[in-house]
Amino acid sequence: MSIDAVIDIGTNSTKILVADGGRDILRALEVTRLGEGLATGGRLSPAAIDRTVAAVSALAARARDAGATGITVVGTAACRRAVNTADLAAAVRDACGLDLTVLTGEQEASLSFTGALRRLPRIAGNTLVVDIGGGSTELCVGVDEPHRAVSIPVGAVTATETDLTTDPPRPEDLTNVIGAVQDELEEIGRLHPEMLTASRVVGIAGTIVTVAAVEIGQAVLDEQALHGFMLTREAAEDVFRTLATEPLADRVRNPGLPRERADIIVAGCCVLVGLMRRLQLDEITVSTGSLRDGVIERGRLLP
Repeated sequence: MSIDAVIDIGTNSTKILVADGGRDILRALEVTRLGEGLATGGRLSPAAIDRTVAAVSALAARARDAGATGITVVGTAACRRAVNTADLAAAVRDACGLDLTVLTGEQEASLSFTGALRRLPRIAGNTLVVDIGGGSTELCVGVDEPHRAVSIPVGAVTATETDLTTDPPRPEDLTNVIGAVQDELEEIGRLHPEMLTASRVVGIAGTIVTVAAVEIGQAVLDEQALHGFMLTREAAEDVFRTLATEPLADRVRNPGLPRERADIIVAGCCVLVGLMRRLQLDEITVSTGSLRDGVIERGRLLP
């Protein structure tokens, strides 16, 4: 069986998964902040492009050293929004000979659904998968396969840059981000009610995994301990209150919170608690599966 690799260029970080069938060989990420300044300027900055291309080149080299015979590179929200994504694609191609595929929000949500359920037990009813990213939040519902996917234009990086501009954030600004998420969910519920009535809700990606790690107090990230962890609404609200009321200098001291995520975690928490409140969730199942797992699971064939 061939060894495949997926590099996911996100708004906040660039991540890789190298796998040999069902066996993971390498998981890694580098915080590259491709979306820095995008919310206000609409363009990927030269510095952000340079950081991201350097990370893609380094991760691609690690994948080849691990024996990967195929490397797929995908881009998400920042790549969808920027007017100069072609500059990034050209730089990636020149640096390491790889083509960038920009996913739609629906494609991202669908692939994340597949990745999230990797190594989670099956249930009879619908599962809603929530992926809080840097530039957007994806939701996808289905049983064993994704049925419907939508994308909300609120993410941890973009909401930080546009709404949470003080340290610590003002209460009214926190309320505005939570309200924006709940307004989006109201519209989704009106158009697609099945998305908000799932039997199980699974959360993936940086914000949700980090909130769970802070709740546990993990000094060192242990994905195995977090996969399948039941994050209660009470715990999520408690972590939110703690992090949102601390200045950044104090926030970084929380066990489980990576320093490079500390400045955007409060906005991510706003999305999470807004969703849990609107859906009246008692708990959410944490999955350390991701978009990368979804691409691997589908044999690198993008929808």
